[in-house]
Amino acid sequence: MGSDSEGRWKDIDRLLLRPGNLVGPDFEPGPELRDSLQNFFRVLVIGAGGLGCELLKDLALSGFGNIDVIDMDTIDVSNLNRQFLFRMQDVGRPKAVVAAERVMQRVKGVNVIGHFGRIEGKEDDFYRQFHIIALGLDSLEARSYINSVTCSFLEYKADGSPDPSTIVPMVDGGTEGFKGHARVIIPGITPCFHCTLWLFPPQTTYPLCTLAETPRSPAHCIEYVHLIQWNQEWVGQTFDADNPDHMKWVYEQALKRAEIFSISGVTYSLTQGVVKNIIPAIASTNAIVAAACALEALKVATMCCKNMDNYMMYVGTQGIYTHTVSYEKDPNCLVCSAGALMEVDSSVSLQKFLDLLLEDPRFKDKLSKPSISHQGNNLYMQAPPVLEELTHPNLTQPLFELMGRAGGILNVNDKKLKGVLRIHVVFQGITNAVNMNPVGGD
Repeated sequence: MGSDSEGRWKDIDRLLLRPGNLVGPDFEPGPELRDSLQNFFRVLVIGAGGLGCELLKDLALSGFGNIDVIDMDTIDVSNLNRQFLFRMQDVGRPKAVVAAERVMQRVKGVNVIGHFGRIEGKEDDFYRQFHIIALGLDSLEARSYINSVTCSFLEYKADGSPDPSTIVPMVDGGTEGFKGHARVIIPGITPCFHCTLWLFPPQTTYPLCTLAETPRSPAHCIEYVHLIQWNQEWVGQTFDADNPDHMKWVYEQALKRAEIFSISGVTYSLTQGVVKNIIPAIASTNAIVAAACALEALKVATMCCKNMDNYMMYVGTQGIYTHTVSYEKDPNCLVCSAGALMEVDSSVSLQKFLDLLLEDPRFKDKLSKPSISHQGNNLYMQAPPVLEELTHPNLTQPLFELMGRAGGILNVNDKKLKGVLRIHVVFQGITNAVNMNPVGGD
């Protein structure tokens, strides 16, 4: 970026070169901050749609020099009205790859790497290498997955405080028509996505009798094909909303059903919106929310200002209205807390403890074959066979002897989990054992 004309970064320098009353606690003004942004910091943008395009542009123009972007979708003609990095000749190409190319063409000196694929297809070490992760997603499931991955990196010290070196901050943005939100998630410090799942309203559902017998809208026709007709005609094949062939079939069948009941308005884009529960995107909302997210990313990276605390809502239906709320972290969150508390008798064996885990209603449907470690030591591993054989003798040993009288944190891994489940074990009847501060961790 040294080839840029003088003054290119003067607005950023005004934030990074001067002290102030609103700066973060560790802010040290100086030219090193911009150098760090351009050469050291790595940011991952997840999603290259309407919000993701805005995020990439804003981050590159804010001085971030090394950006990665991942998206599993290819460009469709319907994207071109708001996803401004794409052109007609790009239709059919991966969004992430094209977005990376366009940003590098327009912002000289920035390095953007596009990754075409599912976020679940990347190993945890891929996400661990980034200093900040910015989310431009339209799926609760995808947000939940990334939240679980980043929180699984989190480790706690003996005094119960999070280890700063294991924190990967997230900046999350989302839009629904003229409404949107931006939030900062610092695992272990602020509420994680799982802590505030209640913020998201349940998806719209329709009575099956209406879908089957008296459809009255295009959405009814689409949902009938999606929920009923698909299973009748494609027995044993799971519908994949991200498969273009599956979506095209639903659209064509919904169109036929709409004609039978004299219903108009079934389109391919509406089919996508109903099946994926997508609310039409507004370009201006994407721009406003992305700008807020990019600013928060800059704050996290440089501490040039205190971070948002911790959730901003934007409503543009009747003018411009924003409101920031400080939500509280759930101390018993199974994803980001120091550990879900379990009090057990000191005579309980490791095998009995595993049985208690599987019976605990808090972990229902979350565990099948758990493996357990403590302070970096594998107490029992379900796989591979060589580790199972090596740790199998521990199953008959008292957990008290394997962990020590103070109890502490057990890290539980399972193929059903998206991350690590931390369990804070306290032994009943042991003097001074009941201590809500976790002791140790992987």
